Amino acid sequence: MTTTAPTRNRRNRRGEILEAAARLFAARGFHGVSIEDIGAAVGVSGPALYRHFSGKDALLSEMLLDVSSRLRESAAAVVTSCPDPQETLDALLNVQITFALEQPALITVHDRELGNVPEPERRQIRRLQRLYVEEWVTVLAELHPACPAARLRAATHAVFGLLNSTPHSAGELGAGDMRPLLHAMARSAIAAAVSAR
Repeated sequence: MTTTAPTRNRRNRRGEILEAAARLFAARGFHGVSIEDIGAAVGVSGPALYRHFSGKDALLSEMLLDVSSRLRESAAAVVTSCPDPQETLDALLNVQITFALEQPALITVHDRELGNVPEPERRQIRRLQRLYVEEWVTVLAELHPACPAARLRAATHAVFGLLNSTPHSAGELGAGDMRPLLHAMARSAIAAAVSAR
């Protein structure tokens, strides 16, 4: 089945709206941004956004569901396609680092605004995030079979905290310098977590 031009344009417009909303929510908070503000950011009237989203809640929900789904799918693809656990861990780190460097606004929005997502969608987001974490834990368990799963899970969350610091830490260094720095620090954090008893 081929995608028609109007369908492609609608998807592109939805993507533009989501990106603009993420930037605005990160800068001013969910409650500090109106539908009209989002419309102005993408060059349409506020009411025109209702052709794409039923409201701000729906926009925020899709934004966080989308990024959680993309991260989980990327991790699953890495885990199933890479036979060596060390290479798999490096690839997982690259997935998370790329996200952290390229989409810091989404990190800020997630940290601040998840509580504003309606409960059914929030449960879906949390479920996707748990599945994403378990992809990491599976790989770490292959590398460190003697380490308890709970410790590996805690280490994974700690590494996410380190990598997702980019809204605060990436200002002075460009992505070319931040990427290897974040990778080295994450590797060191994992090594410390599994060796400290």
